[in-house]
Amino acid sequence: MSSVTEQHGGCNCGRVRFVLRGEPIRAGVCHCLTCRKETGGPFMAFLVFDRDAVTIRGETRSWIAATDHRHFCADCGSRLFGTHDSDREVEIRLGALDDAPSGSQPAYELWTPRREHWLTPVAGATQHPGNRPQ
Repeated sequence: MSSVTEQHGGCNCGRVRFVLRGEPIRAGVCHCLTCRKETGGPFMAFLVFDRDAVTIRGETRSWIAATDHRHFCADCGSRLFGTHDSDREVEIRLGALDDAPSGSQPAYELWTPRREHWLTPVAGATQHPGNRPQ
């Protein structure tokens, strides 16, 4: 009998909580301007899970960038996850997890021309100058 790994996370005020079951489909880092502005930092790190592996409790608000809905806590403003109109994945913001470090290694980096010059490429990660090819 195999045990299912669970990770927990949520917002700063605790009104939104989530549970992630199993391992992520993939992990990545994005340096695009939208992600930089969303995080207020030089990049966004994220884990991608199948929607069926994610349980979310609490109310979020979202804004839309192209086809992705970027969710945040309606009370404290913590950035939590993203969803896309056309797929069954949830992109969890790494910083929203309760435990750090997460133990996940990014497999790719997006929008690398926008990476700050003082940052080095993630070792072993595929480098993309724009979005990840579908």
